[in-house]
Amino acid sequence: MKNYIYIIAFLLVSSIGYAQQTPASKQSKDIAIVGATAHIGNGEVIENSLITFSNGKITNIGDATVMKLSTVNMEVIDASGKHVYPGFIVSNGTLGLVEVDAVKASSDLSEMGTFNPHIRSLIAYNAESKIVESMRPNGVLLGQVVPRGGRITGTSSIVQYDAWNWEDAVIKVDDGIHINWPNSFSRGRWWLGEDAALKPNKDYNKQVKELEMYFNESKSYNAGPKDERHLPFESMAGLFNGSKHLYVNVNDQKGITDAVNFTKSQGVSNITIVGGYEAGEIADFLKQNNVSVFLRRVHTRPNNEDDDYDLPYKLAKKLVDAGVLVSLEPSGQMERMNSRNLPFYAGTAVAHGLTKEQALQLITQNPAKIMGIDNMYGTLEHGKSATLFISKGDALDMRTNIVTHAFIDGRQLSLETHQTKLWKRYSEKYNQQD
Repeated sequence: MKNYIYIIAFLLVSSIGYAQQTPASKQSKDIAIVGATAHIGNGEVIENSLITFSNGKITNIGDATVMKLSTVNMEVIDASGKHVYPGFIVSNGTLGLVEVDAVKASSDLSEMGTFNPHIRSLIAYNAESKIVESMRPNGVLLGQVVPRGGRITGTSSIVQYDAWNWEDAVIKVDDGIHINWPNSFSRGRWWLGEDAALKPNKDYNKQVKELEMYFNESKSYNAGPKDERHLPFESMAGLFNGSKHLYVNVNDQKGITDAVNFTKSQGVSNITIVGGYEAGEIADFLKQNNVSVFLRRVHTRPNNEDDDYDLPYKLAKKLVDAGVLVSLEPSGQMERMNSRNLPFYAGTAVAHGLTKEQALQLITQNPAKIMGIDNMYGTLEHGKSATLFISKGDALDMRTNIVTHAFIDGRQLSLETHQTKLWKRYSEKYNQQD
């Protein structure tokens, strides 16, 4: 019995040692950040700034050489020579829905079925994910949690990355519905001996028609008397009354054009293209129809052999120059882990034409606008949430993105993760050997 007790105690201590950091306590004292270069998130920069926040909201922000403000009763952070940014926002992410891809029991990524607008990612969100906590040391503090699978994948929500559970984490409940637009082209199933060459999808029109029928049936249900409750149709109501956003996963030029025309014909006003690999070819069309884009992960190779080698890198600039509202998203292989690289995707966009402040908008103000949370998040402005961080250098450069302080709604976060613990552990080991 003693041996069993020792084993249980050891396992408990081990699990506690690698548990997520306890969420921060509510802000109890006014805080002032003095001397930092403030990157507002809307294109503006204040070289020598003074930022104060109280009860989780920014109370003052301006030039420290001009503002006359007493900081006597505040906690003062001297950030001279450093930079302060609004918290970065992950668009179209799956953080908190999967812990280990190879362990099926840890995955709540998708549901069975084709049309699942009623599937809500929020209630499956794991606020204590070790992957989630690893975002904070890079300044990634907020994100959209999106279900995958099916033609209509489900309903997303917006969360902040320091919480006990999904109820504490949520910023905006059920912000939008996500659909996978049918592919204009398809490849044969080579494992069944079919021709694997790219060819037109013979079922494309049929698949679009099925989607059209579903939208029409949803509108009819929500417009008339309801004898029986139909939860999937009921979940679609927000698309037609404007309270929900529609996110359409599509990459090819024809598919993007068809998707925009389809959604407009259905009376859906809030539309974002997700992926948008060929969106640059029809940027003016997107601008005219007020369609925003969640741009596919920047650090990828071109899709086609005749594409420019740097197309994924410079696509953001092409769309921004055309006046399209653009945000960056991390989808692709290892998308959950790659979410922490969000600022460096923006940095790559800088290397291919955008200014640093334009690139910053792609992961702060722009996603906040698209998701409808810009009244509180995305920029450093009076009255908005004190969700921000301080970096020793340029946060879009992996060499200088060294976060010293981070806050969500004014609460100072722990920047410790299981990764930093392991780094310190083995650093000490090799230092001792030296």
